[in-house]
Amino acid sequence: MTTTFSITRHVQFSETDMAGVVHFSNYFRWMEETEHAFFRSIGVSIAMSHASDALGWPRVSTTCQYMRPVRFEDEVLCQLVVQRVGAGSLTHEVTFLVRGEPVARGSMTVACCTLVHGELRSQPIPAAVRARFPVLD
Repeated sequence: MTTTFSITRHVQFSETDMAGVVHFSNYFRWMEETEHAFFRSIGVSIAMSHASDALGWPRVSTTCQYMRPVRFEDEVLCQLVVQRVGAGSLTHEVTFLVRGEPVARGSMTVACCTLVHGELRSQPIPAAVRARFPVLD
């Protein structure tokens, strides 16, 4: 069974362009906001300590497909589904809905990394952290 995590947010005036439409860059911010809330909900953080190492999740790939405009004060439901948990990375998809209709869909792949002497180094997802992610079919 695939688990969906959701947050709801209202479009702020500052997130719109001169035409009153949400600027495309905000969808990436909303994906990240949804990701952070999801991580917190399972007891993980995108910036955490694990076994005395600083553990982080830098982005490897992001995409977003836009289906229709979203405007100031629209209520946006952001639904995150973990698509893949690999040895050292995970991919999740966020679908954005307004009044039940999809308006955009984004995907993000993040790598598990430690910070060693100021440099990011990829590493396998620690078993204790991996166990917190929902099991996928």
